[in-house]
Amino acid sequence: MNKKPPSLIFCILMDLAGYLTFAVPGIGEFGDIFWAPVSAIIFYKTFGGTKGFFGSIFNFIEEALPFTDFVPSFSLMWLWMYKSENSIESRAINKQ
Repeated sequence: MNKKPPSLIFCILMDLAGYLTFAVPGIGEFGDIFWAPVSAIIFYKTFGGTKGFFGSIFNFIEEALPFTDFVPSFSLMWLWMYKSENSIESRAINKQ
């Protein structure tokens, strides 16, 4: 089942939420212990399907590992789904 991608604004906000652990000095990577599983669950619920499943695993690892929080995983998945959706539509138009 292909889900329609969420809005880009939502994805950017989720990525920013992942960066917030570094906004409070001393919290940093400790905050990721709590944020990583929450972020992975939200990721899966947002994107669903196989892409959402594997993306949520990547998102969990990315949030849990030190110094990898700069990766905008929600926005990258949005871009991937948006490009995939547009590619499918363009192929359908070209067949007509």
